[in-house]
Amino acid sequence: MSQLLKEVSFLDLPIIAKGKVREMFDLGDSILMVVTDRVSAFDVVFNELIPDKGRVLNSISAFWFAQTSHIVPNHVLTADVEEYPAVLQPHKDQLRDRSMIVKKAEMFPAECIVRGYLEGSALKSYRKDGTVNGIKLPSGLVQGDQLPEPIFTPSTKAESGHDINIDMSDLCELIGEEDAKLLQETSLKLYAYAAEYAYERGIVLADTKFEFGRIDGQLVIADELFTPDSSRFWDIDDYHPGQPQKSFDKQFLREYLETLDWDKTPPAPTLPNDVIQKTAAKYREAYLRLVGHALP
Repeated sequence: MSQLLKEVSFLDLPIIAKGKVREMFDLGDSILMVVTDRVSAFDVVFNELIPDKGRVLNSISAFWFAQTSHIVPNHVLTADVEEYPAVLQPHKDQLRDRSMIVKKAEMFPAECIVRGYLEGSALKSYRKDGTVNGIKLPSGLVQGDQLPEPIFTPSTKAESGHDINIDMSDLCELIGEEDAKLLQETSLKLYAYAAEYAYERGIVLADTKFEFGRIDGQLVIADELFTPDSSRFWDIDDYHPGQPQKSFDKQFLREYLETLDWDKTPPAPTLPNDVIQKTAAKYREAYLRLVGHALP
């Protein structure tokens, strides 16, 4: 297990953004992305940290960016701290395996979500009127069912609060028809490739989200890719439609929180050690199953 990281306070660099988990710093022509061990649930960040979470997320993204470069280019320059500029070398041990240097991209103002199975907000929408993001689905589907074919269900990228689901016509209006169709096509290709890869390793890729941008006019995929935070991964051996599935992510944490008398607003409750350790184990197992070896 590596040293836990809550805040990236050791870098004297201009900060571009600080999210729930990631922090981004300006390197001039590029960006340093650092993944902390912070964890959030129901849009609330907890005080406790999840051991190795940042390393798992960063390393899985680096793996998938390399695996999918034949489908779409990405924004990664390097994830090897030995190749980092001199200003970062004193901090390379703190940054190792949990950071990457990426090209600056002009990002599209949308989340590109692909769903192969019925869960989450899609399940709620389907139960309401039989549709998901304006897409009519067959009647009689139950929670966790595989869809007849994967569907593209974009959303807005909210600065605060929840993203808003939109349909293809909304996306065309937002970014233009040509780009909307390109993002849809690329997202579906990425999902199909990763879903097959994961299935061969005993994992169902239920749904996932992407962020795209352009660098010098070329489409690239950016941010993170097929991580347990951006995707629903289910164990095939435990997959049973009609009920919630066991996930390789924060599901154990969410299930624990549902047992508490907590209204899902700050301040966050204190997490017991067994919940922290079991959540960490799920992240490490996701890495092992997907990458093929244990986290270094």
